[in-house]
Amino acid sequence: MADPTNLSRRMTLSNIVQAITTYGPISRASVAKMTGYSKQTVSEIVSSLEEDGWVQTVGRTEGNVGRRAVVYEIVPDAALVASVDLGGTKVRVALCNLSGAVVAEVAEPTCKDGGEAVVDQIARMVNGATSNLGIAPSKIRVAVIGVPGVPDLETGHINLAPNIIGIDRIDFSSLLRVSLGIEVIVENDVNLAALGEHWMTHQGDKDDLVFLSIGTGIGAGVVIGGQLVRGATGGAGEVGFIPFGADPTEPESLKVGALERVTATTAIVGGYRQETGMQKTVPEIFDAFVAGEEAAANVLQTTASYIARTIGAIAAVIDPNCVVIGGSIGAREELIRMIEQEIARNLPRAIPVEASALGNHAALAGGTAVALSRLHIALFARDLPGANIVVPPPEIETFQEGAA
Repeated sequence: MADPTNLSRRMTLSNIVQAITTYGPISRASVAKMTGYSKQTVSEIVSSLEEDGWVQTVGRTEGNVGRRAVVYEIVPDAALVASVDLGGTKVRVALCNLSGAVVAEVAEPTCKDGGEAVVDQIARMVNGATSNLGIAPSKIRVAVIGVPGVPDLETGHINLAPNIIGIDRIDFSSLLRVSLGIEVIVENDVNLAALGEHWMTHQGDKDDLVFLSIGTGIGAGVVIGGQLVRGATGGAGEVGFIPFGADPTEPESLKVGALERVTATTAIVGGYRQETGMQKTVPEIFDAFVAGEEAAANVLQTTASYIARTIGAIAAVIDPNCVVIGGSIGAREELIRMIEQEIARNLPRAIPVEASALGNHAALAGGTAVALSRLHIALFARDLPGANIVVPPPEIETFQEGAA
């Protein structure tokens, strides 16, 4: 049985760190008032944190009568976390400090060899980013990897990720732990994007949201009561397999998903080719639509109609405060306007829809939020049942600029 005195001490430490993390710079007297602990207890904990290099003084309080109090904050660069967005075409790595600010970012095309080669690539990029900063890799304590599929917690395989070969046949998470030598958390990339949007833009006021990503594929991340919903097997939000659009009984639908076959990149490119006999990329089709081309308008209108029905199906089950739309295709304002029109025309009630505020940084932001929370718990609340330390997000502009 755990030592109750030790647990009590860790609870005290956790609560004090949460106060400093959330409200710093803050004085010891304010921490005591906020947490209910005695000034002596707070002073002892803060002194210990300062001695160990986790807390620093950043001046004194202003505007008060009498002696000004010393104020403290978490030392931002005492440790780093890595947030990785693994896509079918590109890998992004962001190193973030304890305040959530991006201190380094690198990106390169995803290794086409897939499997273990991708594991090696991620490890090389993470370690290379620390090398560029002139710091030891040991400074990084936790890495969160967003993957375009469903992680299997028992085998470590990443299932339903057809764009990265061999990733469904290796223990992806274990191999990364060995390569990086730190704690590694693997999560679906759209789930991380949902967490990132919630953390940075909707925390508190819209704790029930769905992030719908439309690009090479289509998927959703579901946040209810501020918590991510994964489902029994981690497949919650795999809306590409909703059985409408294409014939759900066809072999291709069982592999890719009936809905994904009529909404994502391949569907838009194929639909345009069928309409015109010409081959164009998705951005070129959007350009043609903006220029007033009827064929492009027809293809995108069909896509918007299917997506609006998808949102209606999601809303009928979950009834979220809003649906945030992102991804390389979903982020297009032209498509979002079409989706809103289709919702108004075909559904019995208004469903709030908005564009992602984070764009292609959403999954990186979600990974950062998860990594920072996990690191704070590991450092300051180890073995404490139900421990949860929430790190306030940085400004969106600051995060996007750092991870550009």
